[in-house]
Amino acid sequence: MSNLQVTEIKAFVPSKDFALSKQFYLDLGFKMASEGGGVAYFHFEQVSFLLQDFCAENLAENFMMHLLVQDVDAWWQQIEQTGIVQKYGVKLWPIQLQPWGMRDFCLTDPSGVLWRIGQNVD
Repeated sequence: MSNLQVTEIKAFVPSKDFALSKQFYLDLGFKMASEGGGVAYFHFEQVSFLLQDFCAENLAENFMMHLLVQDVDAWWQQIEQTGIVQKYGVKLWPIQLQPWGMRDFCLTDPSGVLWRIGQNVD
């Protein structure tokens, strides 16, 4: 029988300015585990993604990531307090209750990638 067990799934997140985007994600709290060949491997505890030194026209503005967290209020406050929005000229939206059973907020990265950071509600 074949072994079809999955180990991990990661998205390749586009970046218009690779150096700027790497610093943004470091400032956001992610750790860069490795870099080479135009790809940087970022993780926060057990979740990860690959940042690529590539961005096709309109790709970043149409790319979305979802980060599920335990405390959405703590994440929002951390982002507010770090000054990331002002430093990188990114957008941050207020927390909202969504009809799909989450409280979340949106944050763009320097390339325009939209992150939805949310918490499940009971």
